[in-house]
Amino acid sequence: MKTSEYLANRLREVLINGKWVAGTNFKEQILSTHWKDALESVEGLNSIATLTFHIQYYIKGVTKVLQGGALEIRDMYSFESPPIQTQAHWNELTDRFCNDSETFISLVEVMTKEELLACFVDQKYGDYQRNIDLMIEHAYYHLGQILILKKLLNNRKINR
Repeated sequence: MKTSEYLANRLREVLINGKWVAGTNFKEQILSTHWKDALESVEGLNSIATLTFHIQYYIKGVTKVLQGGALEIRDMYSFESPPIQTQAHWNELTDRFCNDSETFISLVEVMTKEELLACFVDQKYGDYQRNIDLMIEHAYYHLGQILILKKLLNNRKINR
């Protein structure tokens, strides 16, 4: 298996259809979350909606680079989710997440070994492969947070 296929499979696992490491994936979790629950903050933690936006923000930004564009995303904006006030707003975010994930994965899957080892925008960021690996780790980290948040929200409902 080529490295790009391996990375694409890992991205699929965490983002859209895997079950191996966490027993679930981002898509499954966000699509099964009611929009009002997605907005709830538990003990000052980021909401599920904010975490979904955060990961989607990075996916979209790195996708743009893979498509030949500039790296325009900035950490300071990565949690600035637009307001979600309806089910339709939540659906827009989850649809963007899923569509952008599919696009990102399809671009990674066809990368050559040379492209994966090339400098990602600036030497300080390392190569493409390292950045894709970081995207996988970053997504698993926040998926874990979402799973914990859903348990806390469920416990909160039970204890009311």
